[in-house]
Amino acid sequence: MRHAFSIPSITLLTVAFAIGTQSVYAQNPPASPQTPAQTQTPQRPQTRSPGGDVGSGAGDIGKGTAKGTGKAAEGVGKGAGDLVTLHPAGAAENVGKGAGVAGKDVGVGAAKGTGKITKGTGRGIGKIFHHGHHDNTAPPSSNPQD
Repeated sequence: MRHAFSIPSITLLTVAFAIGTQSVYAQNPPASPQTPAQTQTPQRPQTRSPGGDVGSGAGDIGKGTAKGTGKAAEGVGKGAGDLVTLHPAGAAENVGKGAGVAGKDVGVGAAKGTGKITKGTGRGIGKIFHHGHHDNTAPPSSNPQD
């Protein structure tokens, strides 16, 4: 009977596979119950960097503007529909309502975004001026010892 693989090559592949699985097992040991000495310290939530604050603020301004533009377009669209159906009072109301909601959305987005940009800029400038002031060395003593 003829085999596609010879016995030595099958043995070599089996040994290589066994060694490979052992090294994978060694890299990822199974989870074991933790003893009180092994408990992990709780992680602090990561704070956003000053650049992240500025970027997030710009995003908020953009979102508010986009949302406001959508509401304005919705109001104008409804108003145009009312004009076509000969309802001029409804048209004016819808356009006015769309403009009012748009103004609110743009204002809220601008306020939130500007606040985040201001916060990020202030933190960035603070890092420049406070760099190197976190030394843990004690100041020199005013009582020199003889």
